[in-house]
Amino acid sequence: MRGQPPTGAYAASIEITSVSVQLGDVIQIGGQPCRVADLIQMPAGAKRLFFETGEVLTLHARSQLIALRTMRKW
Repeated sequence: MRGQPPTGAYAASIEITSVSVQLGDVIQIGGQPCRVADLIQMPAGAKRLFFETGEVLTLHARSQLIALRTMRKW
């Protein structure tokens, strides 16, 4: 992962599904943090996630993962 979160932001661990995943979410895969760089909607509610490092993951409609999401502090 490159860079630091923007000033005035904090990170929270959240449960994500194919419906709630967002660009910038960080998912730990095989002990390595991977930041979501692009998303493609797939049939049956799945999403294909493309990470900054080049890896690809298909998140099926019933899959649940824990991700780190950077949120702006108000």
